[in-house]
Amino acid sequence: MSDDLFTQLGVTPVINATGHITVLGGSILSPRVQAAMDAANRTYVAMEELQDKAGRAIADMLGAEAAIVTSGAYAALAQGAAGIMTGNDPDKIARLPDTTGMKHEFLIQTCQRYHYDRAITTTGAKLVEVGDDWGTTAAQLAAAIGPHTAGILHFARGERREPTGRGVLKLTEVVPIAQVAGIPVLVDAAGEVYPLERLLWLPRSGAGLVAFGAKYLSSANSTGILCGRADLVQAARLNGFLSYETLDNHSIGRGYKLDRQEIVAVTVALQEWLALDHEERLQEQATRIDQVTHALADLPHVTATNLFAEEGGAWMRLRVQFDSAVVGKSAADVVKTLRGGSPSIWVRPDQDGVIVEVHTLADGETAILAGALRAVLQPQA
Repeated sequence: MSDDLFTQLGVTPVINATGHITVLGGSILSPRVQAAMDAANRTYVAMEELQDKAGRAIADMLGAEAAIVTSGAYAALAQGAAGIMTGNDPDKIARLPDTTGMKHEFLIQTCQRYHYDRAITTTGAKLVEVGDDWGTTAAQLAAAIGPHTAGILHFARGERREPTGRGVLKLTEVVPIAQVAGIPVLVDAAGEVYPLERLLWLPRSGAGLVAFGAKYLSSANSTGILCGRADLVQAARLNGFLSYETLDNHSIGRGYKLDRQEIVAVTVALQEWLALDHEERLQEQATRIDQVTHALADLPHVTATNLFAEEGGAWMRLRVQFDSAVVGKSAADVVKTLRGGSPSIWVRPDQDGVIVEVHTLADGETAILAGALRAVLQPQA
């Protein structure tokens, strides 16, 4: 039905070899998650009660004190930052993004600045950089805490992008500093959903709040989780869309609306993810990567490398590097050619090649991707 609708609208279906990215719709719902959303669609419920009960179930699964479903990890960060600044004070909640009289500064390691830290400043918070592009020391972070410091923003994935030199302070180093100062750490853990030990450790790490993107659990693109200390989760919830209506508190999070189907989807997707056979999941990805690598094996100007051993994380990625002088195309040209083909295939550009992510491929699409890559990387005539 969806393919028919896309055709009617003149929308081009895409073979997604870029992973769970927002601009391609995030994820494909599992049959169980889709069925749960369909069931939720048939009945109205009190949304406050649903958020209560679903939040309790999610917190129990993650080992957190409390949790709420949010409209994505970005919204989780924004509501989390708002809650840290306002607490339960209705006057402060109504005033955001005016932070006059509030502690409103969030420390961030300079070498951890990233694309989505903007989520914090939408609330009126101010990001204060600590250290430099090469790293941050514990002493620097401790010394930067001042009378206006509300918390510390920590980018969990940034720990895997450690530069040379002093390097990134890990969460295990940041939390004790924050605890001594009596301020919370707000962790962006959007895609940190595997290994399961890491997923389950983050809410128990001592950080005040942890934000996850639920699309990485194969929930809807527009869903996320905020979990952590019960008082901070409650304050974040008061800065959300339901409190705007039930308490008339004019919270900044009114625009981060969820429907009942999405809250149910997150709950079921997390249950499913925690019970999944991840060795089997990764083996399927390895088989797909081998299929693509085999298709390129006899092209001497092309090198294909499985990055999983180097990167870890939840998914396997294939780096395909090539001699642009032989191919007659740059990495950007290859990406453009693949996107403009029939079918349209999306891969990620890389410095001297492309990155292929196979976990978002549907059955039968690996062979199509491999053939298209092989064709576009042929030596120029």
